[in-house]
Amino acid sequence: MMNKKIGVLLLFALLFSFGAKAQRATSMRINEVLVINEDNFVDDYGKRHAWIELFNNSAGSVNIQGCFLTNDKNNPKKYPIPKGDVLTLIHPRQHTLFWADGEPNRGTFHLNFTLDPSKENYIALYDADGKTLIDEVIIPASQKADISYGRIVDGQEQWAQLTKVTPSTNNMTLDSNEKIDNFKKNDSMGIGMTLTAMAVVFTGLFLLFFIFKQIGKISIAASKRNAQKAAGSTTTIASNIGQESGEIFAAIGAALYEMSDDNHDIENTVLTIRKVQRTYSPWSSKIYSLREVPRK
Repeated sequence: MMNKKIGVLLLFALLFSFGAKAQRATSMRINEVLVINEDNFVDDYGKRHAWIELFNNSAGSVNIQGCFLTNDKNNPKKYPIPKGDVLTLIHPRQHTLFWADGEPNRGTFHLNFTLDPSKENYIALYDADGKTLIDEVIIPASQKADISYGRIVDGQEQWAQLTKVTPSTNNMTLDSNEKIDNFKKNDSMGIGMTLTAMAVVFTGLFLLFFIFKQIGKISIAASKRNAQKAAGSTTTIASNIGQESGEIFAAIGAALYEMSDDNHDIENTVLTIRKVQRTYSPWSSKIYSLREVPRK
């Protein structure tokens, strides 16, 4: 019993530690950076500035309040992310955008530093203790206008220049359906698709026909077996007629006798007069008044 309780406590401890880890800011990633913004996304003031996108790579919501963003390796606490802003809670697999405009008085998501297009730019994210490095990246120099530098797949390791700039959304998106494109390329008239669809339909109908036919055969065979069993039992009864023992006949006779007594009680009181074969009455016959002829 004690071992069972210890096991349950360990299980709860593991679940709690996993949940706590999922809620920590260590799952955040620097996901995409645009250094030169000439004709791209604008901030909440309608201005165009360089921006840094963070991505929550976990399955739980993460609050990044109190964490630090910096472009200086020697100053990890350069920009403390303010506390008390509900927008610092990043939902699972979601993004948030920070503007590198050097104007932190404009709001939580406006940094106190800018990015230099003429040289490499170091960007790092530190945990709330100001010592634990969560993520860092070096943006190569000579970035092109309106072309960002980011992870090919959100949260993954590989970085590249992205001609399709995607602030606050997934870096890799599907603009077309590969299967439809293949059909358009290889079957522009739709003949192959039609034949395929017809083949699927007729194959399904054939399978249904075969299944129902087999079910019918099985049902007919079962009915025949039942009929044969019934006929066999009748034949057995008929072949045994006349082979009963004497005791059976004695019992049947006794039963009939008892039944006849019950059914013919009234007839037992009837007086039956038998018809005399002679046409004369023996009381008035002259034969008794004559003397017998002597015997010789």
